[in-house]
Amino acid sequence: MSDKEKAEDFEEVVDQEEQTEAESANDIEQEEDMQEELSVEEQLREDLAKEKDKFLRLFAEFENFKRRTSKERMDLFKTAGQEIIISLLPVLDDFERALKEMAKSEDKEMFKGVELIRVKFRETLKSKGLEEVQAEVGDAFDAEIHEAITQIPAPNKKLKGKIVDVVEKGFKLGDRIIRHPKVVVGN
Repeated sequence: MSDKEKAEDFEEVVDQEEQTEAESANDIEQEEDMQEELSVEEQLREDLAKEKDKFLRLFAEFENFKRRTSKERMDLFKTAGQEIIISLLPVLDDFERALKEMAKSEDKEMFKGVELIRVKFRETLKSKGLEEVQAEVGDAFDAEIHEAITQIPAPNKKLKGKIVDVVEKGFKLGDRIIRHPKVVVGN
């Protein structure tokens, strides 16, 4: 082989190596571009997942807010006239006292008239949600329901820790007690 042929072969080998190096560099660049595209795509997917999560949490929080305000509004409607009803309870007590005194008198017609007014008044309050809290002599004392105004020695052993006397009736409006029954407890 001549020097010229050797030089040409050498140049061919060098050209092939350069071409191979260029192809491998291109392959590496393409792989890096693919990885960058994948990482950009993955980044976008992660961002989308974060935004979806954020949206779902915000939506759930808003639903809880709606439910809570709706419940508060319903409670408000249930007890809207609570102040008025509480202020009318002493009038109801006065009717009870008046009837006790009128029962002692001879005028039965007046007693019937006052009794009719009391019944009508009580039924009107009942239609607005007022209920009497039951407390009778001999019932067990419950501090959550009853209000003990005093304690006295129990007249018999059966009344120890129980209600001996009911001084004032209690009432509740819906599920809420607006006036606890005032009772005397035996000890």
